[in-house]
Amino acid sequence: MISQKAKYALRALVALARAKPGETMMISEIARDQKIPKKFLEQILLDLKHHGLLVSRRGKSGGYLLLREPSDISFGEVLRIIDGPLAPLPCLSKMAYRRCDDCPSEELCEIRRVFSRVAETTRKALDETTIADSLSTDRQHRIPLRVS
Repeated sequence: MISQKAKYALRALVALARAKPGETMMISEIARDQKIPKKFLEQILLDLKHHGLLVSRRGKSGGYLLLREPSDISFGEVLRIIDGPLAPLPCLSKMAYRRCDDCPSEELCEIRRVFSRVAETTRKALDETTIADSLSTDRQHRIPLRVS
């Protein structure tokens, strides 16, 4: 399950992606439109800014805007920034691998084998789904989430 913080981050990015190119959005505007607590949103936007997804501008026409194209920002990237590794088990993490304390053999672990398939399918779907994909209303452009 993703955190509320990650959900807010994705909603904020979608809101920024809907803005006209080069047009900034104020934190208060995003918070109001997306029903996100303003103080919490400030922290989220700073995290995203520090990871190179957003830029902020000061002054009369200040606010936030996307630094990269919506098609270049994947859901997987955002979730890793906000929530950390996507792996359901520490022994499957690509970012923060850690051997499970109670597992005598990763090669023979039935649980790891099953969750390995789940993790790969999940990673693939999240890394191939972009903020731009979430804006599409055309069913042809949506990524099918079929698990085979």
